[in-house]
Amino acid sequence: MSLRRRQTGLSLVELMVSITLGLIILSGVLVVFVNTSAARNEVERTSRQIENGRYATELLTEDLRLAGFYGELNVGSIVAPGALPADPCSLTVANWNAWIPVHMQGYDNGVGLAATTCVLSNLRPNTDVVVIRRARTCVAGVAGCAAAANGRPYVQVSLCGTQVTAHKLGLEGTAGLFDRQKKSCDAADLAGKREYLVRIYFVSNDNGAGQNVPTLMRLELNGAGWDTVPLVEGIEEFQLQYGIDTDGDGAPDEYAADPSAVPIAAPTPLLSWMNVVTVQFHLLARNLETSPNYVDTKTYVLGKDAAGNDIQVTPGQGFRRHVYSSLVRIANPAGRRDTP
Repeated sequence: MSLRRRQTGLSLVELMVSITLGLIILSGVLVVFVNTSAARNEVERTSRQIENGRYATELLTEDLRLAGFYGELNVGSIVAPGALPADPCSLTVANWNAWIPVHMQGYDNGVGLAATTCVLSNLRPNTDVVVIRRARTCVAGVAGCAAAANGRPYVQVSLCGTQVTAHKLGLEGTAGLFDRQKKSCDAADLAGKREYLVRIYFVSNDNGAGQNVPTLMRLELNGAGWDTVPLVEGIEEFQLQYGIDTDGDGAPDEYAADPSAVPIAAPTPLLSWMNVVTVQFHLLARNLETSPNYVDTKTYVLGKDAAGNDIQVTPGQGFRRHVYSSLVRIANPAGRRDTP
């Protein structure tokens, strides 16, 4: 009797029930896997955007802080040019020398660039452009700094008290140019040279590799021309406000999006730019890929425009975004004005 009751297999109904339960469990596992994978991809996209935004902020902060640095050169002893540089992309050495006191120059929403020889690849409309002039912080060929290269621009500052000309600026390889001496005043004991840098920051609609990705770019002076260097992808907005020192104490008294148009206490646009001691910049960074089922409906505020109104941007689309802002003190022109 017990042998008849022993189970020898599964009925069709039992088999179908077990298959159904297995499919339900498998579907649940699959849903969890898909959701986890999607969440991981979103985290990766956002993490890259955060990294790009922070890296762009660090790059700009470092270069802005060093604007107007020329090592041992007493910039205050150099006679200022007669007017604001009309073409910051000039390749004339005489212009480079004349513009040393003009540590910075900007173009609000790119206005005015059309009158220059600057070629800013696919400049994004209504974004700012800034020009920074300075020398490299290290001496060529010393302590890991690259040796002087023929054809590139350098500045050499005399440390000898008997040499009348305080500095020389020009291209490496120019015969007899770099003859400034050290304190020994020995003709064979030449002072070090620092590379002369002019860098122009802007936002392009592409990344320089044929992809339609807004990118923070930099135009770099190489002596004979300019190199366009892609820096950070995903930067789609760039706005700046400049802190102007109107009383000569090294601290900003007024902020303006375009000091050229607001010579507050200075009689000329040139002096307004020479009085810039701080810069506040705003970057809008986005993910490089869209997020599924997401539409950006936010309005982002990126400082003030030339009229003092908020700069508001509502880009839309399916990209997640974040605003990065920083206030930078330009150490060299500000420090020269500090009073005890």
